Amino acid sequence: MKKVAITGIGVVSPLGSDVETLWGNLIQARSGIEPIEAFADMPVTFGGPVRGFDPARYLGQKEQRHMDRYSQMAVVAGLDAYHQAALKDDSYPVYRTGVLIGTGAGGVNTLESQIAAFNSRGPRRVSPLTAPMFIGNSASAELAMRIQAKGPGMGISSACATGGHALAISLRLIQSGDADCMIAGGVEACLTPFAISAFAAMKALSTRNDDPTGACRPFSIDRDGFVMSEGGAVLVLEDYLKARGRGARILAEFCGAGMSQDAFHIVAPDPEGEAVAYAIRKALKDAGISPDDIGYINAHGTSTVLNDKAETGVIKKVFGARAYKVPVSSTKSMTGHLIGGAASLETAICVMVLNNGMIPPTINLDNKDPECDLHYVPNEAIDAEVSYCLNNAFGFGGQNVALVVGKDRG
Repeated sequence: MKKVAITGIGVVSPLGSDVETLWGNLIQARSGIEPIEAFADMPVTFGGPVRGFDPARYLGQKEQRHMDRYSQMAVVAGLDAYHQAALKDDSYPVYRTGVLIGTGAGGVNTLESQIAAFNSRGPRRVSPLTAPMFIGNSASAELAMRIQAKGPGMGISSACATGGHALAISLRLIQSGDADCMIAGGVEACLTPFAISAFAAMKALSTRNDDPTGACRPFSIDRDGFVMSEGGAVLVLEDYLKARGRGARILAEFCGAGMSQDAFHIVAPDPEGEAVAYAIRKALKDAGISPDDIGYINAHGTSTVLNDKAETGVIKKVFGARAYKVPVSSTKSMTGHLIGGAASLETAICVMVLNNGMIPPTINLDNKDPECDLHYVPNEAIDAEVSYCLNNAFGFGGQNVALVVGKDRG
C-alpha cells in the first residue's frame, strides 16, 4: 500500500490561526473560550471564536462578501498549508491534485442572515449568492479554484467526525492511485445565535456562564456539556515517494484510518462501543502497528456525560492493560468543540506532538469521574517522545473515524 506524507498544515482556531501560536497556547494550557456579547441574553453566553484570523491575507473585500465565513476560513487555512508544503502550480499535474474540505453545517452565517432578510423584507431581498455561499462544498470549490486543483473534489459532512473523514477519504484517494496530492480537512463557522440556541435546546452545551474558561471539562465528574467553537485545519497529503522526489519536508506519515458507524442512536454513542473499537483497530491494522506502539491518544473528549464515559470504555477495550499507561488528552478542553473542524485540527495537533516531543493537557480536570480513570494528562503539558499518535472523532448519528499519524520512518 502506498505511503502517504503530511507536508503542510494550516489552522484557524480559538487558540490562534497559525501553527506556532496554536501550539504555544496548547502547551501553556490556555483556554480559548470567552464570553460573547451577542449571546448575552441566551441560555449559553460563551464560546470559542477564532483568534488571529485575517481573511484579507488572501481575500479581497469583494471576495469576502461573496463567501461565507466557513469558506473564508477554509481558503486561508488551505493556502497556509499549501505554502508550508512549498507546493507550486507545476508540483503535480492539475488532475492529480484534489481538494476535500468538510463541514458539519456549511454556511450557517449566510443562512441566518438571508432568512432574516427574507422574513423582514421579502423574497426579492434574498441575495442571489445565497445558495453557493451556504452549500457544503463551497469551501472545497473556492480553495480548488485558487490553486487550480482539478483532481478529486468534494465537500463531506459527518457532524463532529467530518474533518477526520475528509482526511481518511483523502488518504484512500492517494493510496488507490486516484490522486498524488490532496488538500484536505474540515472547517466550521456555526458560532451563531441560532446554532447556539439549537444545541442549547437539546441540552448538549455547558451552561457555566459564570466560568467560560472552566466550562469545558472532559472526563470530570462535574462536566455538563461541550463548548461550541469555530475554526478548523487543512492538511496537505502527498504520495510519500513523490513528496520525497520533489524535496518536500515530511512533517509526519499518515499511517492509517478506520471508519465505522454505530447504527444505534441519532445523538447518543453506543455505550458498548463496538463500532468505535472496530474503527480504532482498523486504523492500527492499516498502519501496521499494535496498540503498544501508540504513544499518545488525542481523544474526542467532548465533555459530555455520555461521550467521555463511552470513549474511556473503548480505549480500555482496545488497549487492555496498557490503556492506563498511554497518555490521553482532550484538547477540546482548551479549544472548545469545532464541530466539523475538530478532527482535522486535532490531527494537526497530533503532528505537532510528533515534532515537538510534548503532549498538551486536558485542562479543568480537577475532579476526575471515577468511571473515567485513564491517564488524561491533567492540567499541565508533559514531555514525551512519541512515534505514533491516534486521533478519535465521533459524530452525531454515530459516525466514527480513527486516524493514526507517525514520525517519518524514511
